[in-house]
Amino acid sequence: MKKKSSTRRSSRAKRLLLLSLSIVFIGFGLWFSTTNAATLLKGYLLFKTSQADAEAKPQLVIPEVKEQKPDAEPKKPAKKEAVYFEQPEQGENIGELIIPKLDATLPIIHGTDEEELEKGVGHFAESVLPGMKDNSVLSGHRDTVFRRLGEVGKGDLLIVETVAGKFTYKVRQVRIVDEDDRTVIVPKPRATLTVSTCYPFDFVGYAPERYILVADLVKAE
Repeated sequence: MKKKSSTRRSSRAKRLLLLSLSIVFIGFGLWFSTTNAATLLKGYLLFKTSQADAEAKPQLVIPEVKEQKPDAEPKKPAKKEAVYFEQPEQGENIGELIIPKLDATLPIIHGTDEEELEKGVGHFAESVLPGMKDNSVLSGHRDTVFRRLGEVGKGDLLIVETVAGKFTYKVRQVRIVDEDDRTVIVPKPRATLTVSTCYPFDFVGYAPERYILVADLVKAE
């Protein structure tokens, strides 16, 4: 009887131990799986939250920097303003008229009376001085300084050098007018050089017309 009772108690103890171990393992398993699941769930939620925040925030856009190309044509410097500190006296040499096409350099005398025209090219005293804004008028005899002026035409250059600088003009227009045509000396909106001589060049005696070159200032130095 004692042996059977002892065996029963031993068997009951084993079953109790096994049950306890089972409960412990089950509990540990539940704890482990729940902990890992919670961690994974937390990590997933954090990832999705960060992703949503990133999509909601405006993205920084760095503009593309394009290579700056140099201008096709350099900007032209402003024309130099002619400055004369005093008005020249009648009969005074104020500079030179250079006509590249004729390879000629002619003195410019202030005034257009016969006395001045005998010395060179006369500057009409009532017009502005060369290089200034407006119409500067020069005149000369066809049988002296302007003997070959008829060879100069549209597109040719006329250069005037004075104390105020060097001024290059380009012939824009050639006109033949009556001797009493006053449009030759009218004011101009920009720096203009008007050169006049008697015409026709081969006319014998007092010529009834005038050969006119109208030139625009293209360079001032």
